[in-house]
Amino acid sequence: MRHAIFNALQFCALLAVAPLASAASGAVDAQRLINADQEPGNWMTTGRTYGEQRFSPLTQVNDKNVDQLGLAWQFKYDLDRVVEATPVVVDGVLYTTGAYSMVYALDAVSGKLLWKYDPKVFRGMQYKGCCDAANRGVAVWKGKVYVGVYDGRLEALDAKTGEKIWSVDTVIDLNRNYTITGVPRIVKDKVIIGNGGAELGVRGYITAYDAATGKQAWRFFTVPGDPAKGDESDTIKMIRKTWFGDQYWIQGGGGTVWNGMSYDPELDLLYIGVGNGSYWNYGLRSEGKGDNLFLSSIVAVKPDTGKYVWHYQTTPGDSWDYTATQDIIVATLPIDGKPRKVVMQAPKNGFFYVLDAASGEFISAGQFASRVNWAKGIDPKTGRPIFDREAADYWTKGEGKLVFPGPLGAHNWQPMSFNPQTGLVYIPQQSNAEYFNPDKKAATPELGKWNVGVKLPELQESKEELAELAKLFSGKLQAWDPVKQKEAWSVEYPMTNNGGTLTTAGNLVFQGTSFGYLYAYSADTGKRLWQQQVSSAVIAGPITYEINGEQYVAFNVGMGGSFGLGFGVVGEQSPVVPDARLFVFKLGGKEPMPELIRRVMTVPAPPPMTASAASVEAGARLYADNCGACHGFGAYSANAIPDLRYLTPEKHEQFSAIVYGSRAHLGMPPIGGRLQPGDIEKIHAYLIKRAHDLKNDMEEAQAKQQ
Repeated sequence: MRHAIFNALQFCALLAVAPLASAASGAVDAQRLINADQEPGNWMTTGRTYGEQRFSPLTQVNDKNVDQLGLAWQFKYDLDRVVEATPVVVDGVLYTTGAYSMVYALDAVSGKLLWKYDPKVFRGMQYKGCCDAANRGVAVWKGKVYVGVYDGRLEALDAKTGEKIWSVDTVIDLNRNYTITGVPRIVKDKVIIGNGGAELGVRGYITAYDAATGKQAWRFFTVPGDPAKGDESDTIKMIRKTWFGDQYWIQGGGGTVWNGMSYDPELDLLYIGVGNGSYWNYGLRSEGKGDNLFLSSIVAVKPDTGKYVWHYQTTPGDSWDYTATQDIIVATLPIDGKPRKVVMQAPKNGFFYVLDAASGEFISAGQFASRVNWAKGIDPKTGRPIFDREAADYWTKGEGKLVFPGPLGAHNWQPMSFNPQTGLVYIPQQSNAEYFNPDKKAATPELGKWNVGVKLPELQESKEELAELAKLFSGKLQAWDPVKQKEAWSVEYPMTNNGGTLTTAGNLVFQGTSFGYLYAYSADTGKRLWQQQVSSAVIAGPITYEINGEQYVAFNVGMGGSFGLGFGVVGEQSPVVPDARLFVFKLGGKEPMPELIRRVMTVPAPPPMTASAASVEAGARLYADNCGACHGFGAYSANAIPDLRYLTPEKHEQFSAIVYGSRAHLGMPPIGGRLQPGDIEKIHAYLIKRAHDLKNDMEEAQAKQQ
């Protein structure tokens, strides 16, 4: 009898520590997420909890021993492309994604691949998205894994096998440039997903689907559509009064919900972050009039029905791509000496907002950005920005303006985190600017073509001017006090576009950088306590979890995204290379790190320059409009995808065929059909000129060193 009792106790102990993947893979439900703090070893949703604080109660790794972290295991992704996913860990299994929405299930202790799923996105559709073939992760619910696919599908997979259970197409108009890069959220057995595409002319919305069947439950449009087709709801009728003219609905209006969402189960409110307008140009989009709701807004809706409850607009009449799609954190703060449930956001526009979670009432805002010139501040009574027309109005007189922040924002999609013990929010803050040079007339929306109402940069400035421009781009880890609305401490970085943050009860903050470093800091002081170098840039947010009494810290690594593609004039300063991996660390980890790789800049001999100066100049404009968003404006590239100044002789010979689609299966969009005869030759002539420019610059630099 004693032996039987002992064996039973042993069996129960094994159940307590053993991964449950074989018995109940992905068995997440509302009760587990609401009580997530009772399971600190798991990380069951993208923000760990419904309120998305990205705070872990784990303390085994702390500010006293974090310097003992070593590699436990690492996993190499199939494609060396952008990695933006926050992993999810449920009962011993880690679920994550790579480029083109590929899903991976890994043993969270060993890194062994359990299964992977490739939704087989046509690689040539890359041109329909603004900012790389990214995916920010999955949701797990009642034995299923849900992924938003880049081409607009939402799919449910079996959590144990990776087999597809159901698939729905979320796209309302196949003639528009819709994509999905965001994480699905699941509330009350409904999978909720938005979309992207405002830079290319779409109408924004979110949709809820039944988690078991994929049947549509409701859809919430964020901007009004064609008035001739009527208003879908009283909410649309209300917001249409804030729009003017007809260009907004012809272009789509924008307002895509491509990233931030959170949920409060006590208030039963789903909070969504709404993006920028289509066009960016307020004058073309809405005759320079009206607030244009719900652009650049936080909106609260009921998750059962999608019914509108309240909204707060961070940037009325947005004309600078100041999305409010950044992560939304639900927390309780001491406001005027009393605990108050709030939502917090640090959107692109440079101001940190604290709002009442139940009503959306404006509580406070403070400038967290290093530099802001579009507004002089936020009115403390109305909560509206005090617009600086002289500095930032480029549409009224048609004059270009240098505006801070630029479209990358003072904070982009990279997640921030909140530590209730320190009371601080940890923001991947960044400094940048954009010269907004307005188009004079509206353009027709086209498949695969940017349509923002401002001229995309050609960057033909001198080396000296470009060097000055690059100085405007920098980053820092910023610890922000949301009650005092002031910075508590910060750590400067030489480059913008650094990774998301994680904070823990071990008094730690973790972050990766665009220069390929992984860091741990003291959460209360910002002292650097640990670092590790990797080959590629880190833009995703890390997580931590615990299994069998050991705590792990996981970083997704892989360069790309809007900055990694379009902003090469700054990004090429970074030494990192495309190398997509997941690194998982633990105290005393002994696995060797892979060999460190750094960018080697050797220019193949370019063809001779035979084109006229006029052809090269025309090619520069064509390149900016058709190629710059992916291959870098001015053909300056961070090499997240091929730097076209480094084309080999073979690629120069194949240039026309490549543009027409011979490499579409590898991700080069077949854009040749939309160009006029002779345009491809002009673009090629421009790139040959840029290759010679680069070669001359490098030879000049070498001569100075000798």
